[in-house]
Amino acid sequence: MKVKFLGLLLLVFLQSCKTKKEMLYMQDINAYNNSEVKFTNPSLQPNDILKITVGALVPETAIPYNRISQTMVQTNSIEMMQLEGYLVSLEQTISFPILGEVSVANKTVVQLETDLINRLETGGHLVNPSVNVRLLNAKVTILGEVKIPGTYTFTENNINLLQAFGLAGDLTINGERNDVLLIREIDGVRTIAHLDLTQSNWLESPYYLIKPNDVIMVNPNGAKVKSAGFFGNSSSFVAIASLLLSSIILINTL
Repeated sequence: MKVKFLGLLLLVFLQSCKTKKEMLYMQDINAYNNSEVKFTNPSLQPNDILKITVGALVPETAIPYNRISQTMVQTNSIEMMQLEGYLVSLEQTISFPILGEVSVANKTVVQLETDLINRLETGGHLVNPSVNVRLLNAKVTILGEVKIPGTYTFTENNINLLQAFGLAGDLTINGERNDVLLIREIDGVRTIAHLDLTQSNWLESPYYLIKPNDVIMVNPNGAKVKSAGFFGNSSSFVAIASLLLSSIILINTL
């Protein structure tokens, strides 16, 4: 009976152990040393919120082309700027002062800046105009086996996948590192990528850099799934087995 019990305990501990191969990130990272990083500017999408600032050689002439409310003068909070920003419609347009409806379809932030400058110059609106466009609501959602799941906003033009996990406090010990799901929607098309974080080939994939509105899902690994069963976890299993063994010994001594 004792031999069987010890064998059962050994089996439980072996099932709960994780190997380095399952846990370590990018185990072949040296093969990607000095590799080129290609930064990209994502195209604008419906429901993006933009801050657009227009300047000119004579600053006063640019005032009608800027959205300046009393609330924006009083505070620089990101929430207020979002409320006062330009919301990209489902038709991928924005309503711009004086110029009217302006299409942002298939345009990046930089391309929209160039387009607005051309419209203001060729239309005779402003002399030597300058335009600055910023995306105010870039966000990534990280769910599953991470320490702090949630939706995180970022102001940079580009953050990478590892930085996104850093926002969520990294994967937990129970996260499935060799099959992380990344869901991306661009121009009405949804793509789903399966990423193996224990390898490094994803560094040169389109999913190395996060795009606004990406959703990352980290599923539980096999050990976590098994521990969610009847016994709850390995410690609970050991406690129950110990109780059963004690009961058997007590009964045999009577």
